[in-house]
Amino acid sequence: MTIDVLIVEDEPSILDSLDFILRRAGWSTQSAQDGEAALRAVRDIKPRIVVLDVMLPKKSGFEVLKLLRQDEQTANLPVLMLTAKGQAQDRRIAEELGANSFVTKPYANSDVVGAVRDLIGDKQGVD
Repeated sequence: MTIDVLIVEDEPSILDSLDFILRRAGWSTQSAQDGEAALRAVRDIKPRIVVLDVMLPKKSGFEVLKLLRQDEQTANLPVLMLTAKGQAQDRRIAEELGANSFVTKPYANSDVVGAVRDLIGDKQGVD
């Protein structure tokens, strides 16, 4: 089975929320809770998109993004970054490292679903 969305988030309540809204929108999901696990999961499951938090244990979201962009097999993998409200510098750094899109926490469910839909060109999801 192809996994549509890899969710990389270390906060259990946010992870559960993202998993719920993305599955409800019709996508298959898998998760990782730290940067090292995220890199392994990308290699192993080859998701269509990664939803990546900035603040992670072991490797930050920035480090994960940088490594994904340096690898020719994942250089074009769509990455949606989750950044904290008021952290303009996080957004700028993520943009420089090659993030495709951003959602600011706290987020509206429709913002996440819409961003994922836009990045993978998938019109199947429902809000």
